[in-house]
Amino acid sequence: MKLHYFPTPEATNTLSTDQLRERFLIGELFQPGTVVAHYTDLDRMVVGGAVPTSSPLGLPADKELGTSFFLERREIGILNLGAPGVVRAGATRYQLATLDCLYIGLGEKDVAFENGTAGQAQFYFVSTPAHAKYPTAHATREQAKSDPIGDPAKANRRRIAKYIHLDGIKSCQLVLGFTEFEPGSVWNTMPAHVHSRRTEVYLYFDLGDNLVIHLMGEPTATRHLVVRDREAVLSPAWSIHSGAGTGSYRFVWAMGGDNQVFSDMDAVPMAQLR
Repeated sequence: MKLHYFPTPEATNTLSTDQLRERFLIGELFQPGTVVAHYTDLDRMVVGGAVPTSSPLGLPADKELGTSFFLERREIGILNLGAPGVVRAGATRYQLATLDCLYIGLGEKDVAFENGTAGQAQFYFVSTPAHAKYPTAHATREQAKSDPIGDPAKANRRRIAKYIHLDGIKSCQLVLGFTEFEPGSVWNTMPAHVHSRRTEVYLYFDLGDNLVIHLMGEPTATRHLVVRDREAVLSPAWSIHSGAGTGSYRFVWAMGGDNQVFSDMDAVPMAQLR
């Protein structure tokens, strides 16, 4: 499990392109036959991917967690980005179709990822520390609360599908869903904002050969990352997280921190961006 320790805003402004990518961008999450996980010091979030092939895959129990098993003091949200597959939690097997979500709460010791029979399942997961147990819950793509937002004239008309949130699957602190765009719209999270009380992680997917120019950094000292398919961007509370694609794409968003109020954000006036 790779560790990510984050620089201050002042130090971030001095980083080279390669250094910026090393600290804020996660690639190669989806490797056949293995689980890849990254532990961050941003609200102690763990970000990972599991691509089971012929054998089931379990969650890691690395020493960085400080526990005897992965979910001993954690909760996890899982989104299947590939073909249908199975996640087993204890004695129960959950069939996850493409873009189905599974939440597993604090204390579940036995979790396994299994491939289906009609292609390759690709499970993306985000985990946060938890101090209370909530029940395991499965939500299909059709069951996700989906809200439209944005303006086609500003190329940012999009739909936000919410799975784990205050009015959906209950959790201790994790919030998770994904965003997709209407034809002709390419901008995400613009106008920009920051989350003073929460960390956010974006995983861009379904890009194909397209790419996203992801804006990050302090509002008055923005930086950028060139992001490709199935790469994740780690966003500290002080950083904006916004981007524009060269074509269609989706992204998974996940948050952890002081609250679960989706609208709790600090807007950045467009005139302030630099």
